[in-house]
Amino acid sequence: MKKVAVIMGSDSDLPVVEKAIDALKALEIPFEVHIFSAHRTPEEAKAFTRNAKENGFGVIIAAAGMAAHLAGAIAANTVLPVIGIPIRSTFDGMDALLATVQMPSGIPVATVAVNGAKNAALLAAQILAVEDAALSEKLTALREADRQAVLKKNAAIEEKYNR
Repeated sequence: MKKVAVIMGSDSDLPVVEKAIDALKALEIPFEVHIFSAHRTPEEAKAFTRNAKENGFGVIIAAAGMAAHLAGAIAANTVLPVIGIPIRSTFDGMDALLATVQMPSGIPVATVAVNGAKNAALLAAQILAVEDAALSEKLTALREADRQAVLKKNAAIEEKYNR
């Protein structure tokens, strides 16, 4: 199975990014976590990204706040799918969201919600599952577990209020 790279612009992003890490662990997807800044370590970010495919990665998740250029800087250096997580820091995360989602034509970045790290991991899993039947089955089982959890909550509400 291909690995997922989880890159954050700063260690202050870790509390959000840990939700992606937890989801990748739960799905038993191999991953690596790194800190690279689009502005402070551009050469290191570029080198990692340019070699990602050869190093066994299939998807890159990039999390950053404020100017949030990390996902775009990474996407500029690879044809691997890049998923951006805008991190809430200033302006309620709208600055990071717009910086992540407003990419120029030819440099796509899939973008999840502000602080949407779990969905970033699930989207990465779905991308990898296109060619991995076992992972696809895990994702299907996860969806069914989520469905059952909602139905259980619905039954409790119905019991309480619909007598």
